[in-house]
Amino acid sequence: MSRNLYSFIYLASQSPRRQELLKQMGIHFEMLLPLPSEDSESIEALLIGEKARIYVERVTLAKSDAAILRWQKSGLPWAPILCADTTVSLPNSPEGEILGKPADAADAARILTMLSGKVHEVLSCVAVTANPDEKPMQLVQVSEVQFATLSPEQINSYIASGEPFGKAGAYGIQGLAGAFIPSIQGSYSGIMGLPIYETQLLLDRAQVGSI
Repeated sequence: MSRNLYSFIYLASQSPRRQELLKQMGIHFEMLLPLPSEDSESIEALLIGEKARIYVERVTLAKSDAAILRWQKSGLPWAPILCADTTVSLPNSPEGEILGKPADAADAARILTMLSGKVHEVLSCVAVTANPDEKPMQLVQVSEVQFATLSPEQINSYIASGEPFGKAGAYGIQGLAGAFIPSIQGSYSGIMGLPIYETQLLLDRAQVGSI
């Protein structure tokens, strides 16, 4: 059995949910966040006609490339870098299959109305760069989520809570929106934003130890 080479990783994500899930896994991590000069929003910009899986893989790899450059400028010692991206997809939707983060309350209402009463997909890609001179390893986890039929009052009340903002698909399964979801097929942690099983596989390959 090979010994673990690394006692911690760098997390290149501002998501508190990903931090929570890594703590649950017993993984020690340090934050490697974007610099003020970085244009993080442009990385997540959707290309016309782009399919959800291609999108989530492309964005995650772009985040990994940006994180490597960030580390190179930091002077920090090397440790594996973890990046992730999650998107919500409503396949065959005439408005486009990818439902990103809502721009405002009206956009959140539009997205939630589209999801109401339907099954949608949540795709989470996780990438781990084991060495700075190697390409990142990545895996994609896909889950299916059944949404209940929501009334306009339920949608407005949920938007008023503020929870939809900053979240792909305008909802968070770990919060109030959990009451809208009768069933899922797949990974609960993947829907939250970091699939634990796939993440552990990649960290094992990168020889990262747990606490």
